Amino acid sequence: MRITDSTVALVTGGASGLGGATVRRLVADGAKAVVLDLPTSAGAAFAAELGDAVRFIPTDVRDEAQVQAAVDVARELGEVRIAVTCAGVATPGRVIGRGGPLSLDTFRTVVDINLVGSFNVLRLAAAAMLTNEPVDGDRGVVVMTASIAAFDGQVGQAAYAASKGGIVGLTLSAARDLADKAIRVVTVAPGTFETPMMAGLPGETKAILEKQVPHPSRLGNPVEYAALVRHIV
Repeated sequence: MRITDSTVALVTGGASGLGGATVRRLVADGAKAVVLDLPTSAGAAFAAELGDAVRFIPTDVRDEAQVQAAVDVARELGEVRIAVTCAGVATPGRVIGRGGPLSLDTFRTVVDINLVGSFNVLRLAAAAMLTNEPVDGDRGVVVMTASIAAFDGQVGQAAYAASKGGIVGLTLSAARDLADKAIRVVTVAPGTFETPMMAGLPGETKAILEKQVPHPSRLGNPVEYAALVRHIV
């Protein structure tokens, strides 16, 4: 699908990390972007840095009204043809830890943000895409973010792996639901990337994670994720 000056992308978690890199790439290629991120994020400064092509809408992806408000802003800017879901949390915790069973609230929160939040954006963005005339046969494309943890969950990743596995399970069903409407649905399952989510880890932890990657032995760069999203579009 060609990006034109009327193309608008919705990007959740778009103020930094994978989402931030994706916004930069899509805007550089001519799209406008609406950044959905928490009020506590650097979204306002990020949008101001990128100029008039970017709007920041403080959003909790679990909230229907807030996501719909962001979609409405995007429709004012042009045609909503791209949605990328990068918002997520990776709260660690073993099923049975030193303090006992993993908190059900912790598990529920991770699943709500990562899985339910992704579906909330998917459905509302797709509804907006229905009004578009097809470009290169597409009305739009939704790119969701799972994780290698969906297939290879590690110790302490019960909630995270379950939430990302849910996104993987959602993908093909959603793609089939929306195929006759000329809307594509694709999910990327990244390995370990150098993002703000990793910033709080001790330096030795990062080194250990890098050594676990066979080749090249380093963490992924968000720019590489953004390049794949652009290719999918």
